[in-house]
This record gives sequence, C-alpha cells and structure tokens, in this order.
Amino acid sequence: MGKGYGQYCPIARAAEVICERWTPLILRELMSGSCYFNEISYGVPLMSRALLIKRLKELETAGVITRQQKVTGQGSRYSLTPAGEALRPLIEQMGVWATYWTHDRLSPNQLDDQLLMWAMRRGLNLAAMPPTKVVLQFDLHGLPEGKRKQRSYWIVAEQGRVDVCLKDPGFEVDVLIVADLGVFTHVILGYHDLDQALKQGTIAFAGADDYVRQVPTWLYLHGERRHLSGLAPTVPGKMTKG
Repeated sequence: MGKGYGQYCPIARAAEVICERWTPLILRELMSGSCYFNEISYGVPLMSRALLIKRLKELETAGVITRQQKVTGQGSRYSLTPAGEALRPLIEQMGVWATYWTHDRLSPNQLDDQLLMWAMRRGLNLAAMPPTKVVLQFDLHGLPEGKRKQRSYWIVAEQGRVDVCLKDPGFEVDVLIVADLGVFTHVILGYHDLDQALKQGTIAFAGADDYVRQVPTWLYLHGERRHLSGLAPTVPGKMTKG
C-alpha cells in the first residue's frame, strides 16, 4: 500500500487498504463476479494493466483477495477472502449514497460506452427474457470527445449466458436500440424518463412489436436501477471482438 496515515484509528487503517485510487472499483468488479484479470480490466478500462497488477498484489498482501493459478491455461483466478467479502456492504452503500446524494447529471467525461455495455452484461433481467437466443444491437451516438461519433455493440443472450460483441457476430438482430449515449446512461441509472426520451427521439427501438415492448423490462429502463444493487452477479459470458 502507499504511505499510511500514521494513526491507530480503525478508520484510518481501513482507508489504507481500500481507499487507494481504483481499489474500490476493483472490489466492485470482484464482488460482481469478475474473477480473471481481463474481466476485472474490462470494468476499469481507464486503469493501466500495470497498475491493476500492482493493486491486485496489494489487496492480496492485505488479505482481502486470494490468487490461484488457473486449472487450464495461463493466468490466475482472483476471489475474495472472508475479509474481502465483509467489505461488500460498504462498497454497496457507496453506490447507494452516490445514487441519492450526488448530482444526478453526469458530466461528459464520466460517460463510457464500452464500460456501459460491459456493465449491462450482468445487468440484464434474464428472468424476463425468452429462453431462446436474443440478439440486441446498440447503435450509440454522442460519444465523448476524442472517440468515434458513434459505435455499435451487440449483446447475445441465450440460456443464461450473455456475450458482448464489439463487431457484428453475424446473428439476426431481434431489437435495434439507437440512442444518445448520455441520455441512455441517464435512463439506465434512473435519472431520466424513458418515455420522454422516446418522445424526443434520443432513444428509439426497432424490431418485432412483442420484443420492443419487452425491451425496457429486459434492460431495467424504468428507473429500477435506482433501487437495485450495483453489484449484480456476473453471468456467464464475455466481451468479444466478433
């Protein structure tokens, strides 16, 4: 860990472990079910891989996580220790506090299309979706400065597995979602009304009528995320380039 506070106070000692930059977000990913390096890295895309390695080692030294060699292939599997699991209520309450007490207008530099899609992998209401394969295409525009003006993603859900694709996977699309990234993010977080966005045309759905009607329920677009834990368990699946 970095330089400590030099205090015996339990709050100071806890802060030395969990208040380093990026550490709470790494814990968020681990608590959501990400257990491999690349999975954790997808959840903190602005963090360098070298710093992620350093933070994981620090958490292991502190007894918050354990690292085990993968049974097959290279790499390690990370998991929370009892001490790490005991931090779950604290991390969850950080999200609850921010939802209700911070300003509900996100700044452009807080928008991240790839992170949003990665988070949605574990944020689908799978219980409400058909058991057959469902393919959702997202055409997002209004991306932050320095990125493309628009970008497409595909989510493929089938039998409880969810894959996020950065390139067209070649399946027939069931529902096309065209949306402004900022508006869509605010709707997902419950800060903006979906019906208003649909009327304004900042979000639009296209596809079979029965699926289009169900999409808001599948994606929790009616403000439910204000009342859901941000630590929904990760479902089987991955992010792929195609």
